[in-house]
Amino acid sequence: MSDCYVIEVSSQTAGIVVRGAGGYQFFAASHRFNRLEGQIFRTAREAERAARRLATGETLQLAS
Repeated sequence: MSDCYVIEVSSQTAGIVVRGAGGYQFFAASHRFNRLEGQIFRTAREAERAARRLATGETLQLAS
């Protein structure tokens, strides 16, 4: 299993997630995805879904 994944939304790089002790931490690749910067996700797929929701204007419910 990989420790780092690139997250893409509509052929645009949203960021990368890096696996750590608490889950996958998101690092934004563009200003469009800054709201996800530093967030921890249980899985890389969960981070990808959050990036897609942000890109389509859906409401995000991020952990504090």
